[in-house]
Amino acid sequence: MKKEMDPRVVEIEENFRQVCTKIKMKGRSIFNDFEITPPQFAALLELLDQGDLTTSELSARMYLACSTVTDLLDRMERNALIERQKDDKDKRIVRIHVLEKGHHLIEEILLVRCQYIESVMAELPSDAVDEIERCFSLLNKHMTF
Repeated sequence: MKKEMDPRVVEIEENFRQVCTKIKMKGRSIFNDFEITPPQFAALLELLDQGDLTTSELSARMYLACSTVTDLLDRMERNALIERQKDDKDKRIVRIHVLEKGHHLIEEILLVRCQYIESVMAELPSDAVDEIERCFSLLNKHMTF
């Protein structure tokens, strides 16, 4: 027996998916002004959020094959965004560390992305912006994966 979906949930999912797609597409156009690809951006964000990770840890977090992440990291290392460092406690372990250029690049990109969202939000009433912030914070708090 198929469960009937709450039409509000269906509407929320559709709107949420469309907003995410629009932000993603705008984000990709922003990358044209920077020397970075969307997967490199995702890897840097993951490393900045989680701290120094091994290639296999980063692969698991990004849902990509280790060989794919290795190639990605090779390009990022050539562009001085990251470096591979031997672990202090176990020299057999190599961790990926974000370099200053990587930190700076992420800050710049996030600033431009936030400016885009701010320009969209400027068209909304202040109380609507407050409600969106409140709802997204609540939703984010309750979502896990």
